[in-house]
Amino acid sequence: MGHEQQAEIAMLSSRVVYENRWMRVREDEILRQDGSKGIYGVVEKTDFVAIVAVEDNGDLHLVEQYRYPVGGRFWELPQGAWENAPDAETADVARGELREEAGLEAGEMIHAGYLFECYGYSNQGCHIFLARQLTPAPRQLDHEEQGLVTRRFSAAEVAAMIESGAIRDATTVAALGLLMLKGLLPSIGTRAA
Repeated sequence: MGHEQQAEIAMLSSRVVYENRWMRVREDEILRQDGSKGIYGVVEKTDFVAIVAVEDNGDLHLVEQYRYPVGGRFWELPQGAWENAPDAETADVARGELREEAGLEAGEMIHAGYLFECYGYSNQGCHIFLARQLTPAPRQLDHEEQGLVTRRFSAAEVAAMIESGAIRDATTVAALGLLMLKGLLPSIGTRAA
């Protein structure tokens, strides 16, 4: 991924403290530059994709699902990972997740960037894609995605949802911001700068 650098903290030992099909949690004994020792907890997760699906008129497709760790339903971009196929091409994962969650095929899928999700404790990153030239396709939800709802919103509605806190997903906000900064998506803000 191109994010390996000279380590400023050396790992002395590592042990897995928890593991399931979606994540591995390890505790590392570390040595800092000043010679002091400590521990670091790291959550290892497969990289995922987030898809900004945009209609010709600028409307955006979002999904809403129940997020157990925070105990609520929230709107967000279609996103996901193929934990059983971690070496799959990210564009293939993006196309699959868009079809699975939003019931859409994209004639054009542009890789717009890569962001770390929570690099203070996890190695997981997110590939951001822009999907255009959208056509309907059959949805294929995973068992874990029961109750997932998809809906098309105007850009102004999405901006208002971010401002009001109806959208709280950091990946969604960051992906939209990244695409706007790169000139791939018009500004969706409702206020003048």
